[in-house]
Amino acid sequence: MDLAHQIGQKLLLAFRGKESLSPEIVQAFQSYHPSGVTLFRPFNIESPAQIKKLNQSLQDLARELGLPLLLIGTDQEGGQLMAFGDGTPLPGNMALGATRSFELARKAGEVLGRELAAIGVNVNYAPCADVNINPNNPVVGVRSFGEDPKLVGELAAAMIEGIQSQGVAATVKHFPGHGDTASDSHHGLGTVPHSRERLHSVELTPFRSALQADAKLVMTAHLGILSIDGESAPPATLSPNIINGLLRQDLGYTGVVITDAMDMHAIRQGELLREDSLRAAQAGADILLMTTDPQDHMRAYESLLQGAQNGELSQENLRASIDRIMQLKGWLTENATSPDLSVIQCAEHMAIANEIAEKSITLVRDEKKYLPIRLEAEKRIAVIIPVPKDLTPADTSSYIQPKLAESIRAYHAQTDEFKMPYAPSEQDTSKVLEQVREYDVLIMGTINAYAEEKQAEFVRQLLQMRKPVIIIAMRLPYDLAVFPQSSTYVCTYGILEPSMRAVAKAVFGHSEMTGRLPVSIPGLE
Repeated sequence: MDLAHQIGQKLLLAFRGKESLSPEIVQAFQSYHPSGVTLFRPFNIESPAQIKKLNQSLQDLARELGLPLLLIGTDQEGGQLMAFGDGTPLPGNMALGATRSFELARKAGEVLGRELAAIGVNVNYAPCADVNINPNNPVVGVRSFGEDPKLVGELAAAMIEGIQSQGVAATVKHFPGHGDTASDSHHGLGTVPHSRERLHSVELTPFRSALQADAKLVMTAHLGILSIDGESAPPATLSPNIINGLLRQDLGYTGVVITDAMDMHAIRQGELLREDSLRAAQAGADILLMTTDPQDHMRAYESLLQGAQNGELSQENLRASIDRIMQLKGWLTENATSPDLSVIQCAEHMAIANEIAEKSITLVRDEKKYLPIRLEAEKRIAVIIPVPKDLTPADTSSYIQPKLAESIRAYHAQTDEFKMPYAPSEQDTSKVLEQVREYDVLIMGTINAYAEEKQAEFVRQLLQMRKPVIIIAMRLPYDLAVFPQSSTYVCTYGILEPSMRAVAKAVFGHSEMTGRLPVSIPGLE
């Protein structure tokens, strides 16, 4: 493999297109000889058959150009981040944390891996091994299994085993831990201020478990780690102390290191991306995860090629990196499976999603014994929900219409739904409060009200209406902290349909709520 091809193997490209390979994509493959591609929901993903056809055409193009097997990756975590929206609606990691079930975590991984293999995706950017200690974390949240490092590690390891049992490579992320930050690295550089001792006892614990489970890839975080790199710490993605030191030497990791997306603003953009791309490679990153900008593809490729030619990127570094990438591609070739598209949302997979959902539902409080709901047929229930939005770029919630009201209506016909913005105005608040005034029971589904004061204030006003109010936290459990006067509080950890059906079943007393909080509610639980 000549130098130009070696450099190309360090890049994962992305592109816009769903049906056929555009001349631009063919040209990019001819020019850069990439290691593979990442598929993103808005740009590439429409239906199972369409994705499978697209991926086959990409592999065919690679073969025509004499390239090795392509890595085709995507974010299929379950819960709030589902690039492949037609996949089985698995409730997500924090719901799994509430079940405390390693068996269900492995089964969830098997579902993710099998369905990705069916559409021709061979790398899953999952699971998150971040320990979500900070309630104000804007980017991880329910993507984490919880706040207990040991539990997070055991569940992450089980999910990795499940994914990789289907011949799909798992990617544990975001190293060395994105759980205790209050910033979103999509928008700028955050820092982790903790000591090395704290990192080893908390943040790194799940990654050790993930590496023991033979995670094929580790994704770096765009976070500065002050105890390792000092006050002016670069993102971990650009830090040799973290990649070559902490990950490879201290933890003994020998697999592929992939960066988080290089268009995130913790990484310098524009022409400065050239320098940061080279710094990532020098630090020990094997693969740079590029996005759809052709100019960025060129900047990264040219900077790595020039660095290799002038000695800034050593031959030893480059050779070791290519060896790791080729070993990964060899593993994928040897372990490849080709399930039929009929496995997607099949009865077996849906049963697993439903079981996770039912076992995750958590009753935090029912002081006035409003549950189970028992109403005469003529009594009316109002279900109020915020319209979901993507709260971070690592979110696909905006594609979902939560079926909470529909699920409640299955048990009580006189049920009406009222929608409001995620951050309601005073006018929105007044309107909905007036609309629900004459209802007998009010069910409020919240979405991160802990972080949105306007939504929290609406709930506080709702609780003053002197009638039964049941709060269902449909994303993070922390919401109770901003309206602690709520007497009945239930958590689902997600808005996908299995969770909505499960919570409706539970609040009417047809199933037991056995879930346990995987995080602490500030000042309360």
